Amino acid sequence: MASKPQVRNAQDAGSAPEDREKHPVDETLPPVKMLTSGLQHVAAMYAGVVAPPLIVGAAVGLSGTELTFLTGASLFTAGLATFLQTLGVWKIGARLPFVNGVTFAGVAPMLAIVDTTDDKADALPVIFGAIIVAGLLGFLAAPWFSRLVRFFPPVVTGTVITLIGVSLLPVAFGWAQGPNPQAKDYGSTTFLSLAGITLVVVLLLRRFTRGFLKQIAVLVGLVIGTLIAIPFGVTDFSPVTEADIVGFPSPFHFGAPQFALAAIISMCVVMLVSMTESTADMLALGEIVERPADEKTIAAGLRADTLGSAISPLFNGFMCSAFAQNIGLVAMTRIRSRFVVACGGGFLVLMGLSPVAASLISVVPRPVLGGAGVVLFGSVAASGIQTLVKAGLEKDNNVLIVAVSLAVGIIPITAPEFYHAFPETAKIILDSGISTGCVAAVLLNVVFNHLGRRRDDDEVTAPMEPGEEISGSRTAKAAHVH
Repeated sequence: MASKPQVRNAQDAGSAPEDREKHPVDETLPPVKMLTSGLQHVAAMYAGVVAPPLIVGAAVGLSGTELTFLTGASLFTAGLATFLQTLGVWKIGARLPFVNGVTFAGVAPMLAIVDTTDDKADALPVIFGAIIVAGLLGFLAAPWFSRLVRFFPPVVTGTVITLIGVSLLPVAFGWAQGPNPQAKDYGSTTFLSLAGITLVVVLLLRRFTRGFLKQIAVLVGLVIGTLIAIPFGVTDFSPVTEADIVGFPSPFHFGAPQFALAAIISMCVVMLVSMTESTADMLALGEIVERPADEKTIAAGLRADTLGSAISPLFNGFMCSAFAQNIGLVAMTRIRSRFVVACGGGFLVLMGLSPVAASLISVVPRPVLGGAGVVLFGSVAASGIQTLVKAGLEKDNNVLIVAVSLAVGIIPITAPEFYHAFPETAKIILDSGISTGCVAAVLLNVVFNHLGRRRDDDEVTAPMEPGEEISGSRTAKAAHVH
């Protein structure tokens, strides 16, 4: 008698009998487990999805109602992009448990576009036009992009991801000081205390809780921080009371897209960064779910990313990319079904169709958002540092690439007026540390690691110590390492 087929894991135990021969990625789970697991993915990514529209919307000067609309649009388009990635259509979609949402990489360049647009009413149409073009170009380039991945090794991607986090931290610090920089109470001890309390709550939850609660620590921190802020009179519930229960993100709500060359170039750079990050995430996720991502899978996944980005502006959404935190959630829970993630995409679409649900984040006071933002944006920078650790920084060439690229990328943060003499169109690109840092990292990597490369270029030398002179002793030290 043939022995009974063994159940591979806990996920298989709850699967339907006809699904047990399928790869775990293609299995469907019982309805309750499918819904709860999908909701967990939404909880893990929610704060990351709503942060970019909040940042950009505040920079444009949108009202609470308009900000709610923009947030809902981002949730809706993130759901659509997740559907494309998990369920797939034709050669579009990696068909892996891959969550898509608004990428942080585009925030700093979009803020630069806002700052250099004379009429703020035109800022969002210019941004949307640039994203549409970048998305379409990325879609066409997807099949060939895998051949360019060698120009985006960890030393480049790690530098760029670090710059993304560092560029966003000033936004969190601004939130922590209050909603209005011109107000007398801006930066008051009350606002800073609320930010600090929220930060401490998030840290405590991350340290002393487990499982689902640990994953949604940022979301819980926002709720607790908002409740604490009520007695101080800084919580405004009017966006919720004024929002409709059901609504639809009407196409081009903020105006027809406008196409400005400098903005398009800037967002194309962001698209390259996004595609590189998505490629790395697909490779990592493929290993986690035991279905390695080959060139065909990567091309299909990039098509979903780029097409989702091109479609998003139609519904007032921004550029979409993979959410790395959800990959960690897959690794932790061992629930590998792509249909679970598709279910999470369904929740995102429903939330985007309910202005009341989208308006809840608008209730959160800015100082509370600032406290949570320190963790959220700081984690992005830390993720970049983790990538740099794998980049081979014991090689002097890579140290120079990181050092100069970070310096170039941090210029707009530390010296905002550095490019004041340049034309306004050029400043859209130059004022984005992510764009300039990425270009610098790619070019330096080509110069140091590709052009005229000799065999001894691969030799590992010890990084120069502070105060150490370039001399024969350093050569001897390098030889000793070997």
